[in-house]
Amino acid sequence: MMAGTRRTWLSVVTGVVATLIYFGTAELIARSLDVASAPALLIGQSLIPLVPTVLVKSAIAVFGTHDKLALVITIVAGGAGCGALIGWIGARRRGLALVLLIGFGLLSAVVGFSSGAGLAATLPSLGGVAAGAAAFLVLLHLAGTADHSSADTAAGDDQQNRSPARPGRRAFFGLAAGLSAVGIAAVAAGQSAATLARSAAGTVTKLVLPRPATSAPEIPAGAELDVSGLTPLVTETSDFYRIDTALFSPSIDAGTWMLRVHGMVENEFTITMAEILDLPLQEHYVTLTCVSNEVGGDLVGNAKWLGYPIRDLLARAKPHSGADMVLSGSDDGFTASTPLEVLTDDRAALLAVAMNGHALPRDHGYPARLVVPGLYGYVSATKWVTDLEVTRFADKEAYWTTRGWSTHGPVLVASRIDVPRPGATVAPKSGDRIVTAGMAWAQHTGIAKVQVRIDNGDWAEAELSEELTADTWRQWRCEHTGLSSGTHTVAVRAIDQAGNVQTSERRPPIPGAATGLHERQFTVE
Repeated sequence: MMAGTRRTWLSVVTGVVATLIYFGTAELIARSLDVASAPALLIGQSLIPLVPTVLVKSAIAVFGTHDKLALVITIVAGGAGCGALIGWIGARRRGLALVLLIGFGLLSAVVGFSSGAGLAATLPSLGGVAAGAAAFLVLLHLAGTADHSSADTAAGDDQQNRSPARPGRRAFFGLAAGLSAVGIAAVAAGQSAATLARSAAGTVTKLVLPRPATSAPEIPAGAELDVSGLTPLVTETSDFYRIDTALFSPSIDAGTWMLRVHGMVENEFTITMAEILDLPLQEHYVTLTCVSNEVGGDLVGNAKWLGYPIRDLLARAKPHSGADMVLSGSDDGFTASTPLEVLTDDRAALLAVAMNGHALPRDHGYPARLVVPGLYGYVSATKWVTDLEVTRFADKEAYWTTRGWSTHGPVLVASRIDVPRPGATVAPKSGDRIVTAGMAWAQHTGIAKVQVRIDNGDWAEAELSEELTADTWRQWRCEHTGLSSGTHTVAVRAIDQAGNVQTSERRPPIPGAATGLHERQFTVE
């Protein structure tokens, strides 16, 4: 290899390693100081509002609830690519490359400081820059040594026709590999620590929850069907899906949290958490659904929520005539536009403070969030809520509506197959009986029927579990006989109480919402 080419490649490796050390060091400092200002998170949070909607949908479809981890990995990989370019420049102009590396590292410090987080938010980036720059200079020095060693070796080979040891190159690649491993491990450790901290924040909260003035209904005996592999009626909090625009969940002190209610109202007011907990709180089972849920997807869950009716908060505020929307705002800057009539009718729309008997976990909106049956989350389920502005659709737009999404997002009737699993081989029971089962939902309207068919045959009506409430999903099961050995396709559709049928046409009647029949193949022995 030519000496110049060899020197360039060594410098490229140097740049990549330096950026990995930068990200890793900054991540560890952020975790040790308990500040949410690791560069990958700061850059990611700044990028999220700029990402085109089609890419957001694609990311959620591919990665599901791991979309944020995928973004962090992408940012670190992109940073490594920038480091490679800086290293390439460093092969020719070391001073310029060092300036570019420092500038790249300080970018996240500027983002953190400008976000209002203060000087503490810049410390991880500053520490990362120092470590990354040091690694860059050391490795560039070793790269020069390795390059000279290789040149000397080449000359020796011409004379002796053999390949002696190359200590300079071994030292370079050994240190580069070690530092890369340290950087990657540090990022991984930091992300793991952040995940554990978020989990702990939901379990060691200081909130003392009162007994509900209105308890949730008892779960009927027939509300859960005895089918192995079927999703439980109530979703465990740890299994509940999380889709939002926050790369890291806000850390909010319930003792200082306040909700402001204002806008087109007669009585503007703010209310504290202590005041909320003194009110007659209600418990309700409500199923929530993400608009990005793919047909047959798992971005849907059912939980028992404790909170105060939003309609009572709005009644206290007394909205003006002409108002038709409530713009809810989150601590992280997210907003959602919810029809005023939905928040003032008889449905269980709550300012929720608890989930499945415990204070809200941080990732699910601690200390307070909105829960609105019958609407997709992007127009209703604001987490970390701090603001309710009564206004008009003609005057204000929310986070997703500014990106072309529909202003109204009623949940579409849907169903999915849980049993059998995709591609499963099924042994008939009790002769030639095969069982299929799954879930169906049409929040606030309710499920009337679920129908199943095999191999494009006739639709057969499935057995439905007892309805908990119209705001929750229902389980279904269906028995099939006479199926021959081999591969078969099962399809399911639901019909709600208003007569709306889950369509077989995969079209988005609400921008972003996936519709269509859920189908699955399985094999009969």
